[in-house]
Amino acid sequence: MEPVYHPAGADGELRSALTALKVGRWMAMRDLLAETGANWPLRSFRTQVLGIRAAGSDVTEAWLAEEPDSYDAHVMLARVSAERALRSHHQRHAAAQDLEERARRAALTAAGRERRDPVPWLCLLALAQIDERALRGEHRARAAEPMLPPGPWGLLHEVNQRDPGSREAYHRVVQFLLARRAPESAVLADVVDFGRWVASWALEGSPLLLLPLYALAERCRRQSDQSRTVTWRLRWAEEPAIGYTLRAFHSWFLRADPARCSVLDLNHLACALWAGHQLAQADAVFAAMAPYAAREPWASVHDYGSQPRAAESLFLRARAESAAAAKRAPDHRAASWGTRALD
Repeated sequence: MEPVYHPAGADGELRSALTALKVGRWMAMRDLLAETGANWPLRSFRTQVLGIRAAGSDVTEAWLAEEPDSYDAHVMLARVSAERALRSHHQRHAAAQDLEERARRAALTAAGRERRDPVPWLCLLALAQIDERALRGEHRARAAEPMLPPGPWGLLHEVNQRDPGSREAYHRVVQFLLARRAPESAVLADVVDFGRWVASWALEGSPLLLLPLYALAERCRRQSDQSRTVTWRLRWAEEPAIGYTLRAFHSWFLRADPARCSVLDLNHLACALWAGHQLAQADAVFAAMAPYAAREPWASVHDYGSQPRAAESLFLRARAESAAAAKRAPDHRAASWGTRALD
């Protein structure tokens, strides 16, 4: 089975709205967000994916012009504006600062209209990574954990007040830490410390348990192809990496609904299990995500050099090896799904 790469993953309703956006229609987006309601984790995911797709057109502005009192239209304007600012910043475009200010105004306007919604605060947290020197005071707040550097911890608190343990919020903090003007060794150390700190208190069933796996993938990504040798898997099979991986499998994956899991999270877990030689467990994750896949972390950890489609080649290899191992231990998948059913 060929992997399917789609930002909506198994979310069929979101996929339909994205198709409509592609041809400039916003009503499906409006109806989808109305249906999502106050399911904050789902609303965060859907608005983020919609914002990425809508940022390249004026479809959100057209919706707001037609329905100026629509709160969801204002939220999507904040999402779209933040995405445009981030793209402009990454391209070092001259308009980046103006777009950042516009995005901040849109997010603050939306936050003032509906105080329960975490999405406007997620937009402000996303914009924090543009401030690489932490010039804004809100990006220099003291962390609750002494080993962590100053950062946008107040913004994270605002999101947590509305959606405790928000997956996107903590990943946005990781992006902020990675974007800072600091020595690379210090940046990676902070990301590792942050991931381990979060995993130390994350609740059962929380996708935040995977943050240490993201930190390890980021370390691989920053290595050159020359230094990424066939021995790269060793670090995934050793402590503490294998401990975090198995905890994420048992405490998150076996308690989660795969249809509502981030495809990116599932890929990171599958990769970590496979690299750590936990092949039967990896097969269960591959089966749960099928037919969907993500480019990461495969593109960051592979040792295929500049080979075309290297990430997909590694994904297919890992999936095949995991499936073969599961056939040799046929009771594992049944036991895994039995545990899920009991929960």
